Amino acid sequence: MAYCTVAQARDAGTTGTDAEVAAWIAAATERITAYTQQLFEPTPLVVVADVAPDGTCLLPRRVRSVSAVTPVVADDTAPSLPSSAWRVTSSDVLGSVDAVLLRWGGYDDLIAGAESWNGGWRGLWDQWGMEQARVVGEFGYAEAPLLVAQACALLAAHIQAQAAPSDADATQAPGLDVDDEGNNVRIENDIETTPVPPSSSTGSTQVDALLVGYLNRGYNLIGGI
Repeated sequence: MAYCTVAQARDAGTTGTDAEVAAWIAAATERITAYTQQLFEPTPLVVVADVAPDGTCLLPRRVRSVSAVTPVVADDTAPSLPSSAWRVTSSDVLGSVDAVLLRWGGYDDLIAGAESWNGGWRGLWDQWGMEQARVVGEFGYAEAPLLVAQACALLAAHIQAQAAPSDADATQAPGLDVDDEGNNVRIENDIETTPVPPSSSTGSTQVDALLVGYLNRGYNLIGGI
């Protein structure tokens, strides 16, 4: 996962071989993900979301598509629901929010408990006492917005400058070693794919300011909660 290209990072001042620049970009990308708590590339995820009384499941990230919705119940016996039992809205569409909307109306006589004579979908939700749903799908932006790409390029250069030997107190980017002459002598590309914990800053106030419009911090932001 990378939010900018090697050429963009070089234009922002990052130096070294293509592999070295790519490693600085990877470090910058991880910091941006931690700061914004957004995904700026399509990413497969499994999300567990609370179900509101009206059947709305607000999703914590921008949703692109949903392949499965399964109620979370105590005995873990609930089946994956057919697509007729829910619909998806995405902030990719102006005015919409990222959510799975469980259908209160309708029924499915092939699903035990959701038959027309049992109250349909609403009867099944009440029977399960469902408070959460497990949503499997693809989340994130189609591609990194231009401002995010610019921020990533600037941050890659910033991290590299921090790692210079002249800055004894700087935190070095993961996967990179710098010798006494400032040369990159080791690169590791095994960037973790596990969820990135939140961070209050990217380490650069300039980059933080560029990304403030993409922070995933509350219900009032388009793109999730």
